[in-house]
Amino acid sequence: MAVIGLLVHHLQPDATRLAHDACDWLLARGHEVRLPEPEAAVAGLDAHGCPVSAFTKELDLAVSLGGDGTMLRTVDLVADDDVPVLGVNLGQLGYLTEVEPGHLHDALARFLDGDYEIERRMRMAVEVEAARVEPGARPALNEAVLSKTPTGQIARLEVTVDGKRFTTYTADGVIVATPTGSTAYAWSAGGPLVAPSHEAMLLVPVAAHMLFDRSLVLPPTSCIRVAVLDDRAVDLSVDGRSLGSLVEGDAIVCTAAKSPARFVTFGGPSFLDILKAKFGLAER
Repeated sequence: MAVIGLLVHHLQPDATRLAHDACDWLLARGHEVRLPEPEAAVAGLDAHGCPVSAFTKELDLAVSLGGDGTMLRTVDLVADDDVPVLGVNLGQLGYLTEVEPGHLHDALARFLDGDYEIERRMRMAVEVEAARVEPGARPALNEAVLSKTPTGQIARLEVTVDGKRFTTYTADGVIVATPTGSTAYAWSAGGPLVAPSHEAMLLVPVAAHMLFDRSLVLPPTSCIRVAVLDDRAVDLSVDGRSLGSLVEGDAIVCTAAKSPARFVTFGGPSFLDILKAKFGLAER
């Protein structure tokens, strides 16, 4: 018997319907289904709810039913306990999800038969040095972003790498990203696209008002500290979640997380195949 966890997009009725379908399919084959209690309430599967703190105990697989946002939330919840994640795409073409809804039964059957591979993806740990933000490391599969406030001035952000000052960026912001995050905000800011199988730290300035406006690809062992200078407050977000504003003297410190994300794959589209489909490159 396997223990399968489900997480659902909170605003998509299709995710709820698919959760019920997957639950019925798994229970009929003698497997256990588990959802964190908030997810169980959303999906109407309260009988299978468990405390969030107990969700990953002896969990064999976490199934994400949604888009890339639901995948990010699922990875945050289970990656530290080395639980593999299967992404089911209910949004547009996603970079993180592996299967389409109509193939979920087949994907579950293949996983239960051991017919799958695990793709490991680097994550970051983002420490916040700020009195007004709760201390502790935040996990990031994509990126950490320091950006000017909507009504604020251009930010001045000092970057230190491995304890040595690199430079001060005068810019709309600075992104520290993983290879997986290279296709998210870092890409729209002009950063390089990096295959997610790589391990690296990306430093990408956003609309830099200075001669040096290039992105850097640094070793995965790098420790990147970005500090706020002057009295120009900036907003901090990690994987799209706002953590509030940082002021002069505050900083973030980004390093590789101890545990990577573990994605279940079945030899589907490659990174380049997804890029070709996303940007219509096959038609050129």
